[in-house]
Amino acid sequence: MIYLATDHAGFGLKEVVKRYLIEQGREVEDMGAFALNPDDDYPDFILPAAKRVAENPRENLGIFFGASGQGEAMAANKIKGIRAAVYYGGSLDLVKKSRSHNDANVLSLGARFLTAEEMIDAVEAWLLEDFEGGRHERRVEKIKRAE
Repeated sequence: MIYLATDHAGFGLKEVVKRYLIEQGREVEDMGAFALNPDDDYPDFILPAAKRVAENPRENLGIFFGASGQGEAMAANKIKGIRAAVYYGGSLDLVKKSRSHNDANVLSLGARFLTAEEMIDAVEAWLLEDFEGGRHERRVEKIKRAE
């Protein structure tokens, strides 16, 4: 399952990415925001979605949206079992390495820095990448022990 969450800053792009994922046949659950409200707060949507990802962090993934994606990742990373990576532009190797080297299970996207096309490219690159394990496994285990 892919859990989506955003506040007002990422609302429009979340809707675009949600439609794309559904068209690709991916299983998606939208955790909000469900309407554009400039007074909403990202933790109200991000934290419940991160908890859902953490229920089964080997199978569930999260894609979160915000102005920069930074605050959303910070909030998500407070939940045990979450490894959220931020992307707001640049080489797609950044999102690929977050999965292959760090086993990220949440991708936090900066909606004010990405077009819809760039966001879809990043999401697809992230979803297609697998964790390499090996030497990276011990590093991820050290992160888990710190939780």
